[in-house]
Amino acid sequence: MMKAEKTHRLRAQLLDWYDAQGRSLPWRIRPEDRAAGRKADPYAVWLSEIMLQQTTVPHATPYWFRFLELWPTVHDLANADREAVMREWAGLGYYARARNLHACAKVVSHDRQGVFPHSLSDLQALPGIGEYTANAIRAAAFDLPASVVDGNVERVITRLKRVQEALPKAKAEIKALAGLIADPDRSCDYAQAIMDLGATVCTPKTPNCLLCPWASDCEARREGDILLYPKKEKKKPKPVRRGTAWLVRRDGHVWLRTRPDQGLLGGMREVPSTPWQEEVQSEVLPPFEALWRGHGEIKHVFTHFELRLDVREAYAMIDWEPEDGDWVAETALAEEALPSVMRKVLKQASLKAK
Repeated sequence: MMKAEKTHRLRAQLLDWYDAQGRSLPWRIRPEDRAAGRKADPYAVWLSEIMLQQTTVPHATPYWFRFLELWPTVHDLANADREAVMREWAGLGYYARARNLHACAKVVSHDRQGVFPHSLSDLQALPGIGEYTANAIRAAAFDLPASVVDGNVERVITRLKRVQEALPKAKAEIKALAGLIADPDRSCDYAQAIMDLGATVCTPKTPNCLLCPWASDCEARREGDILLYPKKEKKKPKPVRRGTAWLVRRDGHVWLRTRPDQGLLGGMREVPSTPWQEEVQSEVLPPFEALWRGHGEIKHVFTHFELRLDVREAYAMIDWEPEDGDWVAETALAEEALPSVMRKVLKQASLKAK
């Protein structure tokens, strides 16, 4: 248990550093903004937090601006066509987030008159909002007491206190330690500050301890083993799944279909393929008899497995129609909600998509 005096000192040191060195982000309200009378927009904060769940700030920022340009309010997003939302999300990955984003906007717009809740329980009841995101929104949008613990914060805390247990088992201990230090009076600034510290100073491989406001209290720095933290359980090799992508063309059009809402890449558009399986399929039957041209193999790494797709292309006869999906003009491929793996498939066959 940390002494109260040390806790207060850590808070003060971090907030002083943040006041001078914290990042200025378009959705963020900094102390000087608050002094000028600016208030956070919960919709804009929520949008940023959903995008940043599995994405870096530089990658997410253009998407954030684009979404606000297309749908300035939560009502606009709720009333948007889901396919349009999925299309604009393409490239951010983890597409269940886009489906939940749209579903959450509908709940806030229709059931809450466009007003985001500020209690943790009400926030976590919304689609796509877990404990971390609820705390982040509560702090950043409403300046209410909250302790945010993402990957950056885990790294900072495990180094500060030299947490010996490996992740993910250490999460409960890290959460408890982070909660002890979290400032209840400047919640918004503290939450942003500790995330900034991990993102810009206490980085995974090249931490800049000379710039760290907590350097004098960092136990890992004192022991000289800072790069050992956070400790992680040894990762198992990712399994490899394989399949065949059938790129069918006709009269300047390509056959695409929409994946089921449930499951990987749910609701996204795809070049039809065989099931993705670890077992090598002895016989692969194409959608129809034709002279299929091979374009080689593409590789794509998902969170839990590596996918290798054999890309094959053929031209369909005028009287052949797919049982599911539809024909999309090659010139309109950029407008489709295609995930990265499907863009790789098209690129392999010298077709361009967004």
